Amino acid sequence: MRTDFRAIRVEMRGGIAVFTLDNPPVNQLSDHFVRELAEAFAEAFRDGAVTAVVMTGAGKSFIAGADITQIKDIRDREKILALLRENNRFLKNIETGPKPVVAAINGSCLGGGLELAMACHYRVAAAGVELGQPEVQIGLIPGAGGTQRLPRLIGLPNAIDMITTGKPISAEKALQRTLVDEVVEPARLLEAAVAAAGRFAAGRLNLKLRTTRLRHDRLPSAAEKKALLDFTALMTAEKGKGYVAPFKAIEAFTRGLGYDIDADLETEAGLFADCLLSDVARNLIGIFLNTRAAGRLPRIEGLKPTPIRKVAMLGGGVMGSGSMHMPPTSGFEAILGDINPAAVEKGVGAIRASFDYHLKNRKITPEALDRMFAERLRTTTALAELAEADLVIEAVLEDMRVKQDIWTQLERICRPGAIFATNTSALPITAMAAALSDPGRLIGMHFFNPAQRMQLLEIICGRRTSDATLAAAVAFARSVKKVPIVVNDGPGFYVSRQLIALMGASIFLLADGVDGGAIEAALVAFGMPMGPAALSDLTGIDINFHVNRTFAQHLGERWAVHPLFEAIYRTGCYGRKTGAGYLDYSATPPTPNPKVVAAVQEYLKAQRVSPKKMGAEAIVEVMLAAAINEAAYMLEEGICDRPQDMDLAMIYGTGFPPYRGGILRYADRWGLEHVRVRLVELEARYGPRFKPAKLIADMAAAGRSFYVDR
Repeated sequence: MRTDFRAIRVEMRGGIAVFTLDNPPVNQLSDHFVRELAEAFAEAFRDGAVTAVVMTGAGKSFIAGADITQIKDIRDREKILALLRENNRFLKNIETGPKPVVAAINGSCLGGGLELAMACHYRVAAAGVELGQPEVQIGLIPGAGGTQRLPRLIGLPNAIDMITTGKPISAEKALQRTLVDEVVEPARLLEAAVAAAGRFAAGRLNLKLRTTRLRHDRLPSAAEKKALLDFTALMTAEKGKGYVAPFKAIEAFTRGLGYDIDADLETEAGLFADCLLSDVARNLIGIFLNTRAAGRLPRIEGLKPTPIRKVAMLGGGVMGSGSMHMPPTSGFEAILGDINPAAVEKGVGAIRASFDYHLKNRKITPEALDRMFAERLRTTTALAELAEADLVIEAVLEDMRVKQDIWTQLERICRPGAIFATNTSALPITAMAAALSDPGRLIGMHFFNPAQRMQLLEIICGRRTSDATLAAAVAFARSVKKVPIVVNDGPGFYVSRQLIALMGASIFLLADGVDGGAIEAALVAFGMPMGPAALSDLTGIDINFHVNRTFAQHLGERWAVHPLFEAIYRTGCYGRKTGAGYLDYSATPPTPNPKVVAAVQEYLKAQRVSPKKMGAEAIVEVMLAAAINEAAYMLEEGICDRPQDMDLAMIYGTGFPPYRGGILRYADRWGLEHVRVRLVELEARYGPRFKPAKLIADMAAAGRSFYVDR
C-alpha cells in the first residue's frame, strides 16, 4: 500500500489501512484532494494485504465540504455535469468496491463530506461533532448523491428537514436517526472504527447489506412520498420565496428515490446545475465567500491582535445587556457596569432572559447557565473595578459629554494597552476620541438590536484609531461570532445612512401621490423584512427626523428634510412608542393613522398632486436607485472602500434579502449606465436627493462595475 500521498497519511493496523485526511484548513474536497483519495482507494482495493479501509480527518474537520471556489464561476452546463458525473463515479467505486470502508468522523462532516461518509459502509462519529448538508444556504442542493442517499439512511421526512433548511445535526441526533452507527468519545474514535472494520472481516457485518445505494427500507411508498412532498412544497412556497435550491431539492426527491439510483443521481446533477447557474446561487456564494473575508484588511494583515480575556460593558440598558450575551458564551470573563444599581440588576435579568431560547431548545441547561453566570459574569457600579479589563465597551446615554467624561476617567484607571470601544450609533468617533491623550485606542463597535441575534458588528475607525486597536476589535468580533464590517467615521457611519437613504426615498413617492400601502407591499415583496412606514414606526419618526436633519447639516442640500416628512413629524405621532405613527396601534391589526393620513392629504392638496398608481417594480427601482447613489457617495467620501463589505452590512444588519446579493451587486446587474440615467430622471422629478454621484457617472462612462467578478 502506497504511503507517499500529499494530503493523506496512510497507516496500516493489521490488515486495515487507516487514511488520515490532511488537506488544510478544513479538508475541503478540492480537485487535487479528490484525485488523491481516488488513487488511495484504488491502491487499497488492489492490495491483497488490505482487508478494509478506515477514513478519518486531521484537525477539527472530517471533511467540511467541497471547495466552492473551484466551481462558482463555471457557466458551462455540460462542464458542471461532467464534474458531477466524475464525482459520482468516485463515490460509486467506494460504495460498490470489494472492501469495507469505515468513516471515522472526527469533526465537521458537511456537504460533500457527508456525501462521502454516506457512501461508506459504516460510520462512527465522535461525540459533539456536526453533520449536515448545508448547500441550500449558498443556493445549491447536494450534488454528489445527498438527495438520494440521505433519505435511504434516515427516512424522507428527516432528509427533507436537513436538506431544505441546511441546518446540521449533532452526532447524537445522527445516531438516533441512524445516519451514523456509533457515537464514541473522541479519544476512542479510531479504536471503534478499526473494531468495526474488523467485524466486516470476521463476517459479523455484511458488506452488501451495508451498501447505502441498495437500501430501500426507509423510503416511503409512492402515495406517501407524493403526500409528504406536496405538503413540503406548500410550506416551502412562502418560506423559500425568492430562493431556488429548496424547490430543486424537493424536485430531486420527487423525481428520484427509485430503484435505479444512478438515474436518480443524473437527475440530481441536472438540478444542481440549474442551481449553480442561477443568479441566486451566484449571490449567495458571493455572500458566503465575502463573509469569510470580512475584516481581513491589508491595513492589519499580519498584525497579531492584542489578547482579550476580560471584557467590560458599561450600561445595563437594551444594547448593553444584549451585547453582554456573547462574551460569557464565548469564554471571556465579563463585567457589566452601570452607576445605577437598579440598572445593573435589570441588565443581568435581561442577559439571563436572552438565553430563554437556548433553554427552551435545550442548547444549554439551567444548571450550566447558572454556572456560567457564576464563573464568568460579575457586576459593578464603580469604574475603578474595570482596571483589569482588556476591552471596555460603552453603551450609555447618546450624549457626547457623558461619553467623553467616562473615557477620560477610564484612561486614568485602565492599563495603557486596554482597548476602548463605543457602541454609539451616531456620535462621531473622531470627536469622542479627542478627549483622550491616546485617541488611537478608541474605536466604534456598533451592535445591532437585538444584539444577541444580529450577526453584524459595524466597526468604525476614527481618524486616529490605531491599527492595533482595529486588529483587536476585528478579532473580538470573530470570537463572539459576529461579522465584522470595518468603515470609517462619518455621519451615520455606513448602515444607518444607507438604510435611511433606501427607506427615506419612500417620502418622495408618497409626496408624488403613490399610495403608502403600495410602497409597503412592494418592499416586502422585494424581500425586505418590513416596509419604510413600519420600520419608521418601529425606530421612531422623531428619531428619523432628527437624524435626517443632522445629515442635512453635514451633507448639504441633498439631505434637506422633505416638507411632507416634516408635516408628518409635526403630528406628534412618532410610532409604536406613542401608540401611533404611520399606523394606529390601538387596533389589531394596526390601521392607517388618521392624523398622518390627513397630513399627507393636506400636503397633496396644497401641491395639487393627484393620486398616482405605480407598480411594485417601479417603486422598488426608485428606492434602490437612491440607495445605490448613497453607497457611491460614501465610497467617494472614504466611509467605505469595499463594495462586498457594504452589501454584507445591509444583509446582516438590516435584513436586505440575501438572494438579491446586496445593493451594489444589484446595481451591477442593472448596469451603472442604467442607474445613472434613472438617477438623472429622478433628480429632475424629485430634486437633489437623487443627484448622481460622480463615481456612478465615471464608472458608467468607463463601463465598470462595483464587483470585479461580475
